[in-house]
Amino acid sequence: MATASQHVARVVEIATDPGAAARSRLAASWRRSLDHYKLDPAQKRAVHRIDAGALSGRLDRAATMLRVAAPKLDALHQLVGASGCGVMLTDAEGVVLASRAADADLRVFHAWGLAPGSDWSEASEGTNGIGTCIAEARRIIIHRDEHFHARNTAMSCMDAPIFGAEGELIGALDVSSARADQTEGFNRLIAAMVAQTAKQIEVETFRAAFPGARVIVADTDDAEAAMLLAVDPNDIVLGATRGARRAFGLAATGPISALPASDLFGREDGPTGFEKAERAAVIRALTRAGGNVSEAARTLGIGRATLYRRMKRLNIG
Repeated sequence: MATASQHVARVVEIATDPGAAARSRLAASWRRSLDHYKLDPAQKRAVHRIDAGALSGRLDRAATMLRVAAPKLDALHQLVGASGCGVMLTDAEGVVLASRAADADLRVFHAWGLAPGSDWSEASEGTNGIGTCIAEARRIIIHRDEHFHARNTAMSCMDAPIFGAEGELIGALDVSSARADQTEGFNRLIAAMVAQTAKQIEVETFRAAFPGARVIVADTDDAEAAMLLAVDPNDIVLGATRGARRAFGLAATGPISALPASDLFGREDGPTGFEKAERAAVIRALTRAGGNVSEAARTLGIGRATLYRRMKRLNIG
């Protein structure tokens, strides 16, 4: 492993190379850290921590995400904690809101600044798993000397973004390890688990935002994309996840203009996953009702005439 001075020299050399940022996302992040945020890769100041009052306000604003995420953080830590990894959940600005770590590792993680209240944004810490994941809105692995600050090069970080009910970025899920023997191959395995857990949190956060709606889940080949629509009893779309918004050309973030779900399902150039999901839901309701259309309609929360129209469109006899 390179010395601190060697790491600093390498970061500065690559970050100031005019063509490096175009060739490498890592180099682009180093350049942001150096030029845009005016950070020094050699600085040794501890990770900035916000005060208790400011943290309390952030916890209140993220209450729904924290509630649905808590059991998933526990489950993820059960999988990776024995290997010396800690699990962190942050808000959209990179401030750690919740963490999970084994008792034996707590002191180490707190010393590293991996604890609630710590600010791991790129503006504060330069290139790192949490901050760069948020800055680029994508899953990422920052392994040891890929960090901007020399003092962070002993850790590996695996992160995935979490998107809210209106398609907006609401946080990041992080697994960090300061073990010297952690390999890049092992990091990739952990990264896959982090991405799946982040998707689960997104799905549950979306469902919590539309408690009275029927949620349609689409088939998709993208294991990381949550493809959900929330519709009211009249099949008017109330909300869509970020993946669904991209698939159907809806507004990337914010409230969705009212439109019938059938307007989306009927697009020839759109994915067929929602149609499959809707057809499966109708068939399940009819099967449970023993073929009684009126009873199946009540189960689905729609009118009998609406169900007949849907059956005709979905080619259900």
